[in-house]
Amino acid sequence: MISSFGDAFRLPDLKRRILFTLGVLFIFRLGAHIPTPGIDAEAMSNLFNQGGGGFLDFLNLFSGGALQRFSIFALGVAPYINSSIVMQLLVVIFPYLEKLQKDNTEGRKKIVQWTRYGAVLFAVIQAVGMTTWLGSLGVFGGGFFDALLVVSTITAGSIAVMWLGEELSDHGIGNGISLLIFAGIVARIPGAITQSWAMLRTGSLSFLSLLLGLALMVLVVAGCIMLQEGQRRLPVQYAKRVVGNKVYGGQSTFIPLKVNQAGVIPIIFASSILIFPYTLAGFFSESGSGRFIQNLFAPGSVFYTICYVALIIFFAYFYTAVVFNPTDIANNMKKYGGFILGIRPGQPTADYITKVMERITLGGGVFLAIVALIPNFMSSIIGIKSFYFGGTAVLIIVGVALDTVNQIEAQLLMRHYDGILKKSGGKSGSLLRM
Repeated sequence: MISSFGDAFRLPDLKRRILFTLGVLFIFRLGAHIPTPGIDAEAMSNLFNQGGGGFLDFLNLFSGGALQRFSIFALGVAPYINSSIVMQLLVVIFPYLEKLQKDNTEGRKKIVQWTRYGAVLFAVIQAVGMTTWLGSLGVFGGGFFDALLVVSTITAGSIAVMWLGEELSDHGIGNGISLLIFAGIVARIPGAITQSWAMLRTGSLSFLSLLLGLALMVLVVAGCIMLQEGQRRLPVQYAKRVVGNKVYGGQSTFIPLKVNQAGVIPIIFASSILIFPYTLAGFFSESGSGRFIQNLFAPGSVFYTICYVALIIFFAYFYTAVVFNPTDIANNMKKYGGFILGIRPGQPTADYITKVMERITLGGGVFLAIVALIPNFMSSIIGIKSFYFGGTAVLIIVGVALDTVNQIEAQLLMRHYDGILKKSGGKSGSLLRM
């Protein structure tokens, strides 16, 4: 990996992409420290320090500490993710949207544009709900116009984060939104280490508990890597074909089916969906129903945990169905004379691949859910109240890091082959001139 990064900086185009990525991440982290006017920063900090922000702690993890400061990027990427989820569900439900997505570039541009409009709508709703709820807690005490200023500021900040993510995907390395979440989580690791050291010095955390926590961290990281890299290989045999005087085919290969085809998307989608009803309940935080909904969807509650696991497994299947098409794979195999031993080409092959994919996706989804719930067990068993480097955070860090490194290596490989082709082309041209 280190050698790949070293080689990347020797290529001007790839070096420019990496520097652009680092520049965007710097802007994102800078915005996370710009405070929103009208918010009592001390009261907000006390809310977290007193342990009264269970939901806020969870949301603060994905904003990289921006929510704790209630900066202009306090909402982070949550509105854009919510809008993306809704749009992808609508694409599956409505044939017109599905046709737009598959037909041409203009259709996909329309879907992207509607996703942006939805992100603005979700940002306004979440901003109003959060401002109302914080007002009831005494963090915000302004009037109507002050509240309007706060809502406008953090909504604009959410739109800016969405724009940064899209620019990162277009001109940088890796998936923009995932990288912003990755940067927010990584930025909190030094603070978590400092907090754990302070707890160890004061005696609130025993040395044995810390060692046990570190051992579990190593196991989680190893499990996340195995999950991200694990695959089921279906053997494929290609029949021999005679074209003129040459024989083609006859070789054996395989179809790599990833155990976790959806990556970290199920975790991010499930977390974002469960955040939304909690935010809406902020409108009615002083009523009994509002408090009931907030307690129901509070991270760590039994209902929240059940919904979280169910949504992770659901989105593992859903996103796999979106990005993976067994029918296309079966048709391409049939076109080039490939077949799976014991399975007839065409639709039977597609059905077989679908059956295998459903089984391994279930295992991958269950493992995702187990890893995501590890921080809750660590908090209750070991006694670490704010174990940020676990479960969901580790899975996102490992997944995004592996994906980014793989993209850099793919870019290096592509440019390596381009260089070989250019050199071979130059030699052949010189031979022709001779």
